[in-house]
Amino acid sequence: MRYTQAPERRRELLRQVDDAGYVSSTEAAAVLGVSEMTIRRDLRRLAAEGFVNRVAGGASRGIPFEQRRDAAAAEKAAVARAAVDVLGADDAVVALDAGTTVAALAPLLPGGLTVVTHSAPVMDACAGRDDIELIALGGAYHRPTRSFTGPITRTSLDDLAVDVAVLSATAAGASGVYSANASDADTKRAMARVAGRIVLLLDHGKLDGRAPMRFLDLAAVDVVVTDAGARAEQVALLRRTCRSVVVASLDRA
Repeated sequence: MRYTQAPERRRELLRQVDDAGYVSSTEAAAVLGVSEMTIRRDLRRLAAEGFVNRVAGGASRGIPFEQRRDAAAAEKAAVARAAVDVLGADDAVVALDAGTTVAALAPLLPGGLTVVTHSAPVMDACAGRDDIELIALGGAYHRPTRSFTGPITRTSLDDLAVDVAVLSATAAGASGVYSANASDADTKRAMARVAGRIVLLLDHGKLDGRAPMRFLDLAAVDVVVTDAGARAEQVALLRRTCRSVVVASLDRA
């Protein structure tokens, strides 16, 4: 099958990397019906955007969880602190996705909640607490996101009722909210579908980001929490599109 459009081709390359952990430039060129030079150019672009790591002969899965967690750490911490106040008294059942900003929220959660998650770091943060009930979603373990994904995860969510889903994203803007890989996007969609309310956590770098997998309409978001590094026009877009926007101060005081 020939993939003549670059965005479509890159989505297919990401799908292959997501499924197998590695893609060969030579094999991908033959399968997609384009030159190996074209595939190398696509992989350079995906690597520059943080979705894959370039290795000899092709590319492997993208930036490890720990490296993504440590990037923009102050901004993510500020967003997580502000997100605590967004949770209402009626939000008894909270779904948390596998994003690094959401993982920063997990240790700050108030007691008395039931937490639904497929994220191993969130499970770690909640499992030792006597004041939180944890519902851990199973599935196939996806090492780059340190989470469980796939049909088992999605089916488990279909049987749940969630008051609020707290989601993260690789990128967000007027055209929607995006993830870096198909399995992660699929789980986010499932969480949003079973939730009464959607809260989106975005450090300001995500507002300039790019990602291939659209999983949500920005207008479907009830509350966006970003940080004070967001530009005025970015905040204005969020306020025009979403029901509520919270801009977190970077000042720990």
